[in-house]
Amino acid sequence: MKLSIVIPVYNERRTIEEVLRRVLAVRLGALKKEIIVVDDCSRDGTREWLRGRRLPGVKVFFHEENRGKGSALRTGFARAAGDIVLVQDADLEYDPREYPLLLQPILDGRADVVYGSRFQGGTHRVLFFWHYVGNKLLTTFCNMMSNLNLTDMETCYKVFKKDVLNRVALKSKRFGFEPEVTIKLARLRCRIYEVPISYSGRDYSEGKKIGWKDGVAAVVHILRYGLFG
Repeated sequence: MKLSIVIPVYNERRTIEEVLRRVLAVRLGALKKEIIVVDDCSRDGTREWLRGRRLPGVKVFFHEENRGKGSALRTGFARAAGDIVLVQDADLEYDPREYPLLLQPILDGRADVVYGSRFQGGTHRVLFFWHYVGNKLLTTFCNMMSNLNLTDMETCYKVFKKDVLNRVALKSKRFGFEPEVTIKLARLRCRIYEVPISYSGRDYSEGKKIGWKDGVAAVVHILRYGLFG
């Protein structure tokens, strides 16, 4: 079996090298892995750094214009050759050493999809109260529309069996990917598991990009996909 790790990247020059080092260092036993990096037209030197490197096991694709995280993920998913697909952000907030924990429910045959939850007791950096409240409200609203009981819909760490992911027609260009994929997976009656993960969140001075406008957009996406498919 093979694991495809899809990393969407936009203006992450300060962290991309370390993220790739950590992902490459993960040992998964007999499970092979490929790493797919999709640069979403970065303008901070990330693009040039990626073009200048030859990293074994890493495939790099470039968008010629900024399309958003959802578009970058679709590009990566379309090129994934693995039996399992895992989403990894490029900002050092999530720890690749937790891949075995995320993969186990799928490898055991219990799950089709696994979400890594930041709110189930894992070690986490203490940051913004209103981000926490916003995350909980969006997750609750998405649960109402999908009839799930997730604790962290907005988490980066989502792992899919590739044959399941192939059945989901994704459309979102930006952060609407999170509620869209969640609601559509629920409609397919996929077996979804959550596992606790650690979280080293960053603040805006460290490059965090998501803001209140993305929260409003997420509500719109939840309504759109929850009511109209």
